[in-house]
Amino acid sequence: MQYPSAWLQNASLGETIACELRLRIINGTINTGEVISENWVASEFGTSRSPVREALKTLSSEGLIRLERMGAVVLGLNLTDVEELYDVRYLIESFVQQRLAETDVDGLLANLQRIVDKMELAVKHNDAVEFSYQDLSFHEAIITAAEHNRILHLWKSIRPIVMTVMLITTEEIFSKGEAKLHTVINKHHSIMEGLRSRRKDVVQQVVQDYFADSRKTLHISIPEH
Repeated sequence: MQYPSAWLQNASLGETIACELRLRIINGTINTGEVISENWVASEFGTSRSPVREALKTLSSEGLIRLERMGAVVLGLNLTDVEELYDVRYLIESFVQQRLAETDVDGLLANLQRIVDKMELAVKHNDAVEFSYQDLSFHEAIITAAEHNRILHLWKSIRPIVMTVMLITTEEIFSKGEAKLHTVINKHHSIMEGLRSRRKDVVQQVVQDYFADSRKTLHISIPEH
């Protein structure tokens, strides 16, 4: 598995290297405890050390590596780490969706329907990369619509890891066949129906159900390190 080039438009070389290393660390291609040197990364990506240092600094800030002199030790991302990440996602989405329950969401719902249509199209074309990107876009559209700067800042801090985990879990879901994929799409319809109800109690139950199911997928998809 490689990090999708379509997701790297306008990314700096350092960001591109960080994205690829992040994927390798999370999917277990690079093992926890492994030492990665600046020289190895520079050679692997055919670049100078400056963007390598930028990439390693990013991954260190995300807790995936520990910086050492001229390199880093891989800390990895175990199942507990990913579950905690989903706890943060749950808190964010529970808050923003209940906040949106008090507002006019017609424009948002129209946008979410367009995204779900793209997810349906990705199923038809057996395109797991596009499906996972649209899945992320769906949730991001809801978070952005809440117009809460601190929540948006918190979301952006976890977004790179969330995006990578989504890519890995979506590959797993695609291997289960079309019926499973339509179950995922139906979960997104449920979120839309919750928002359409404009009832906080309905929204809260929908978000709880969504993330409870997502946790089951995580246990299957994320390798133990």
